[in-house]
Amino acid sequence: MMHIVQILPALDEGGVERGTVELNAALVARGYRSTVISSGGRLVSEIERAGGRHITLPVKSKNPLTAPSRAFRLRRVLMTLAPDVVHFRSRVPGWLTVWANRTLHLPLVSTVHGFNSVSAYSRVMTMGDRVICPSTPVVAYIKKHYGTSDEKIRLVYRGVNPEAFDPERLDRAWMADFAERFGLRDRFIVLGVGRITQLKGYDCLIRATAKAAERVPRIKTVIVGGAEPARRAYAESLKAMVRDLHLEDRVVFAGSQSRMAEIYALGNVLVSGNHAKPESFGRTMAEALAMGCPVIATRFGGALDIVREGVDGWLVEPGDTEALANRLAQAAETRWSGLREGAMARFSLDRMVEGTLAVYQELRGL
Repeated sequence: MMHIVQILPALDEGGVERGTVELNAALVARGYRSTVISSGGRLVSEIERAGGRHITLPVKSKNPLTAPSRAFRLRRVLMTLAPDVVHFRSRVPGWLTVWANRTLHLPLVSTVHGFNSVSAYSRVMTMGDRVICPSTPVVAYIKKHYGTSDEKIRLVYRGVNPEAFDPERLDRAWMADFAERFGLRDRFIVLGVGRITQLKGYDCLIRATAKAAERVPRIKTVIVGGAEPARRAYAESLKAMVRDLHLEDRVVFAGSQSRMAEIYALGNVLVSGNHAKPESFGRTMAEALAMGCPVIATRFGGALDIVREGVDGWLVEPGDTEALANRLAQAAETRWSGLREGAMARFSLDRMVEGTLAVYQELRGL
């Protein structure tokens, strides 16, 4: 029975974390042994509930002074576990894994989850025996900046769970309550989904909402995502922008939410407006499409693999508020079909799992 160890900084909110949880469950369901190593978090219970094992280690801290001792602790754990493959998903755990593995010689897989700054520090994400990339722009990025060979790279799109995102399994009572709480009845609902950071382009979305309001009087933008303590000042600045633009009835902040399938189903369009840094894939875009919600996205990064112009939505240039406003107005007049079918054909969870397992099996045979 193959034993897979995944290592990431923590198990809280985010796409990397959710992908780890989903892969853990899929591995267990297929009869594999699955262990996840992190510094802990609210999603640990999901790892264990699915039948995986979680080991808490300090693999999140960036303190270089403690790195040698933490790598030594990780080495002892990996020596005891003796896994068939170790899969690291972030830079700090990556370095700790590489150092811990110097004498163990375990097969390593890395996943490049972002367009990290080009540096010796970031290079670790290309140090796996196989390097998984979630989109073709990420493939091009690591080939250009690190000279990563085609022999090491494997393209595996992130996956959408068809059971978790199923239009036939929605909690309609919850949807009605959510719509009531945030004043969404009879409105054209624009969604912005993801943690509140400067990278997400929520400032551009808010300004575009103001510009589109004259043509779409029913517009209501819902920003779904929490703000970490270090980002609370930025979140407050966005709320101040809403007040300054007199958009209190047109923009609401719904905070972190767990019922994303229902929220996507309520939405008329999702906006992925990153303008400072592209997303490596863009899980929210694929999930929204799976729930029949079209997408307007920035023309770079993973969106280039997800959004087919005029088929699933549209692409706009980074930071182009005017173009985004125009597309919002156009979306209010457009009817879409086949969004779910197209998304599931390209980005299903099964495709992601099978692609990742193929990488593991390949390494096992070396």
